Amino acid sequence: NSSGGGAGSPAAALGAMTLRFVLMVNKQGQTRLAQYYERLPMDERCALEAEVIRKCLARTETQCSFFEYRGYKVVYRRYASLFFIVGVEGDDENELSILEFIHALVETLDRYFENVCELDIMFNLEKAHFILDEMVMNGCIIETNKNNILSPVMLLDKTGSL
Repeated sequence: NSSGGGAGSPAAALGAMTLRFVLMVNKQGQTRLAQYYERLPMDERCALEAEVIRKCLARTETQCSFFEYRGYKVVYRRYASLFFIVGVEGDDENELSILEFIHALVETLDRYFENVCELDIMFNLEKAHFILDEMVMNGCIIETNKNNILSPVMLLDKTGSL
C-alpha cells in the first residue's frame, strides 16, 4: 500500500479514524461484501450485520445518513442499488469524513469497473476486497487517491495474478 501523499491529503485527515466494518449491501438486504477490522464471533457478526442493515434499509431519504448503534457510529450512503455502510468506533469520529471515504471508495470502484454495479462486486469479490485493502489497513484509512489505489490492481491484472 502506498502513502496518502502528505499531511494535507484526504488520507492524512482520515487516517486517525478507526473503522470497524465496511459492508456493501443491496436493496433487498443481501450482503455483497463484508470486511471487519475487529474480531467478532460469527454469531455476533451476523446479528450486528442483520440489525445494521435492517436499520439502514428502514431509514428514509430525508433522514440523516448516520446513527449510533451498540457503541458504533454507523455511516451509510446509497449509490444506485447498493448501500455502502461503514461502522466506526467512538463519538469523536467525523461523519462527513466517513461519507467522503465512502464516496472515494465508490469512485475508485467506478473507475476500475467502469460504472460499478452489484454484479461487478458479486463476480469480482476478490478485486473489490483488494481495492478496499489498498484503502484501509487495520481499520485505518491509508489511501484515497484513485491512481495510487488502482496502480497495484492494474499491475496484478496485467500479470494475471488477480
